[in-house]
Amino acid sequence: MTVVDAHHHVWDLSVRDQDWITGPRLLPLRRDFALADLEPEARAAGVDRTVLVQTVPVPEETPELLALAAGHELVAGVVGWTDLTRPDVAGELARLRDLPGGRYLKGIRHPVQSEPDPGWLLRPDVRRGLAAVADAGLVYELLVLPHQLPACVEVAATLPDLTFVLDHLGKPPVASGRREPWATHLRALAALPNTVAKLSGLVTEAAAGSWTPDGVRPYADIALDAFGAARTMFGSDWPVCTTQAAYREVLDLARDLTGPRDHPQILEATALRVYGL
Repeated sequence: MTVVDAHHHVWDLSVRDQDWITGPRLLPLRRDFALADLEPEARAAGVDRTVLVQTVPVPEETPELLALAAGHELVAGVVGWTDLTRPDVAGELARLRDLPGGRYLKGIRHPVQSEPDPGWLLRPDVRRGLAAVADAGLVYELLVLPHQLPACVEVAATLPDLTFVLDHLGKPPVASGRREPWATHLRALAALPNTVAKLSGLVTEAAAGSWTPDGVRPYADIALDAFGAARTMFGSDWPVCTTQAAYREVLDLARDLTGPRDHPQILEATALRVYGL
């Protein structure tokens, strides 16, 4: 069975800084990561298509990612960034789609986790931008922390025509072992039919050097019970995952956390459907 990796990144520090890479734990990420680094690992693991996801909220990055997708057969889709609050967001989305590789644009993401306002998604100007994303036939990815999940629930309920993809299961508190209130908020989001979750990022939410399958399993179980296999997809979160685990380890973990009967959905079909790959 082939596999779609629905979440990975690349960057070149000579082109632009990744200012979120701070502290000793992330120090190994302070170098360039290219598709040429990922491809042999992905192919060896049976991954034949990927979704390339933005890392920094600057307008120059998304055109670069689209051009990469156009020139590399591994990348089947791109989740880019644009300023959702700009008055002409619909026109900007159309411009991105007219660029080289524009047909690979499948979604938009903003690092909401860095916004101090827990209700940022509920701002009128943001909602207007999200409506434009829906009108463009794109998905919107939620990069949020657990305390921001209630706003995700509220905004997703008011925009039923927009598919919301929850990255990294909303970053549950794996390191502490706590499950609430994350689990309650996650279930509320999953109760909305226009929401999907990525089984990704769990190893990096564990304490440094201490993740185990049994340690992350309760969080995966809660998410799978809430979303079901048909609304869950695998993402490696490479190269961020490499601070804790190798690429193949993360894929093997996803297989271990899910039943064989669900593998066709979680490892391939959900991503194909959600992104239209």
